[in-house]
Amino acid sequence: MKLATKKETEEIKNRFLKNYSQKKSELNYNNLYELIISVMLSAQCTDKRVNILTPSLFEKYPDILSLADANLDEIKEFIKSCSYFNNKASNMLKMAQKVRDEFDCEIPLTQKELMSLNGVGQKTANVVLIEYKNANLMAVDTHVYRTAHRLGLSDAINVNNTEKDLVKKFKTDLNELHQAMVLFGRYICKAKKPNCDECFLVDLCKTKAQFKA
Repeated sequence: MKLATKKETEEIKNRFLKNYSQKKSELNYNNLYELIISVMLSAQCTDKRVNILTPSLFEKYPDILSLADANLDEIKEFIKSCSYFNNKASNMLKMAQKVRDEFDCEIPLTQKELMSLNGVGQKTANVVLIEYKNANLMAVDTHVYRTAHRLGLSDAINVNNTEKDLVKKFKTDLNELHQAMVLFGRYICKAKKPNCDECFLVDLCKTKAQFKA
């Protein structure tokens, strides 16, 4: 596959920013605590599903301290409709306990410290910082990965190197571009049946031929 040229990359960037200006995550949250829990739960699970189960979870455990003191089986019961709920419940509990014990119940806001928490990898840390601080970071989920490769923005075989490619090529406005690519991949550049007729980047797509009827 031929990669996008510098000129094409700039045009892709401009169209993303035009079509998804000031867009935010579709996860429902009211504060940093609710944000990090929602992002942790959203791994390999839809935002819609997460938004269904979090209201009762947050009513029961409204902050780090209450979650840190929670019973693991009870946490599992609240999130059992979420994928990988056993692992996520365990990570949520350990994350809350570490924030309580090592950060005085204050969720840290640096990438390194966030990644020291259970269940918080680079993607989750970056999403939290993008959402909460508008940080100039890129986070690569399945939608961003797919979109980047179909548009020829990266040919990397893993998410970390794809992230590096996008950061190097876009440089600025990464927080808005991340959200743009998530929404674009979720609703237009879908995995199995992309909506090419609705795509505002179809003329720049490197893989559109394989989806033609």
